[in-house]
Amino acid sequence: MKQKALAVFKNIINKKSTDIFIQESKTTELKKTLNIFDLLILGVSAVVGTGIFTIIGSAIIGGSDGAGAGTAVVISMLIAATASLFSALAYSEIAAMIPVAGSAYTFTYATMGEFMAWMVGWVLMLEYAIGNITVATAWTGYLTQLLKGFSHVLPPFVTNFPLWLRNDFRSMYAICDKYGWDVHDKMPFIQLPFGIEIPVAINIPAIFIVLVLTILLIKGVKESTRVAGIMVFVNLSIIISFVLVGSKYVAPENWVPFAPNGIEGILAGTFIIFFAYIGFDAISTAAEETKNPQKDLPIAIIGTLVLCTILYVSVALVLTGIVPLNNIDTQAPLAHAMRLIGKNWYAGAISVGALCALTSVLLVYQLGTTRIFYAIARDNFLPKNIMKVHPKFKTPHIITWISGLIVIIGSLFMDLNISAELCNYGTFASFVIICIEVLILRKTEPDRPRPFKVPFCPLFPILGIIMCSCFMIYKSLKGGDSSLYFLLWIIMGLAIYIAYGYKNKRYYENKNE
Repeated sequence: MKQKALAVFKNIINKKSTDIFIQESKTTELKKTLNIFDLLILGVSAVVGTGIFTIIGSAIIGGSDGAGAGTAVVISMLIAATASLFSALAYSEIAAMIPVAGSAYTFTYATMGEFMAWMVGWVLMLEYAIGNITVATAWTGYLTQLLKGFSHVLPPFVTNFPLWLRNDFRSMYAICDKYGWDVHDKMPFIQLPFGIEIPVAINIPAIFIVLVLTILLIKGVKESTRVAGIMVFVNLSIIISFVLVGSKYVAPENWVPFAPNGIEGILAGTFIIFFAYIGFDAISTAAEETKNPQKDLPIAIIGTLVLCTILYVSVALVLTGIVPLNNIDTQAPLAHAMRLIGKNWYAGAISVGALCALTSVLLVYQLGTTRIFYAIARDNFLPKNIMKVHPKFKTPHIITWISGLIVIIGSLFMDLNISAELCNYGTFASFVIICIEVLILRKTEPDRPRPFKVPFCPLFPILGIIMCSCFMIYKSLKGGDSSLYFLLWIIMGLAIYIAYGYKNKRYYENKNE
């Protein structure tokens, strides 16, 4: 019994050589088409989206208690950017060393063993798949706002279709509470054991956009980045023009008080705004499809983070300079600010820019999800037949369809705020792991060529570990359902590993010995 237990433990901590990973990537069927410009497009597409058009308002105002960061949201942004930078440097070092698909999952397999690799892969699925659900729901909201502007030419059902058809749970509950209605009479619910019930909403716009992007990703990564490039151009044009136009109407007195809720408000704003930085690590998931990954991946990862931070801070300063804190809108803060200064025409343009931004985010998140699934299936933790590559387009089409269906199903019942917080937990966990892996590889493989090195190591990785861990602890202590759901997600991943992944991995390896 003791020997069997030791054998099981040895298998669980069994690592996969970085040389094997690199060799496998050389024989991959995935087409290498991406250059530095494509990677930057992917990075900016993933980061400049929900955060700058929606979440920035919540970070300034705060939740129901109103304890937001105020104008000091710029400090929240810099704190979040700093924590992200430490992780971005770690990603850059390891991605340049091991330029293969799978991101942190692959890196963990090479440093901590198969069990930790699976759990990190499971957390990454949470980050990308649940993050995609969050963005898909936000996409529906902006589309609804845009359609209302055409109420004079479109049928009423199109411009104001029922809330339960667009997954607007919060509005549905608020309306029922206001008029004393029973919410069960207004939308369907799934009844589960122990009295648990889950509301169901058919999010038609989200289903439509996810299906379109799934088909686009099957057509090819290069084609997808071209579409993302167009979206990014429109998006950045809108954002830059907002900064230029809005800066003429800034009233410095609106920046006082700078931090109305002190450190507490700044920290609360940091956790909220961190969602805006999620996505730059998606660049590393496309490593196997990059022509020169050793050089291009670090530049794209760090360049994306720096560029997006500059944009975020600029928008925050202009927004809080135009609008008094008590008048900032949390649903569409930029459009609302333009209306206050009489630029009504620009509110419509911002809605178009937001839709482009959210579409590009969806595209990159979906890409990241499929490439992580691909790497996990290649290591036999998931059925290998799902990683089949399309004979014409050279993309993993089965996995791409599975990823799209996961987002569609999740969008039927997941709440926007809870899914965003769950995505944050997954991101913090993966950032902590990637910083730890840099320290491990510096000890275990000190002589392996490193096209890029984290400066001031081990200080920077340790700071990244501390900052991201503190954010997770801070949110857990604040309470809420998301921390419980994250724990349940981890337990589910453990169960899947025991029931399928570990058993099948052992069977596969023994069969080939």
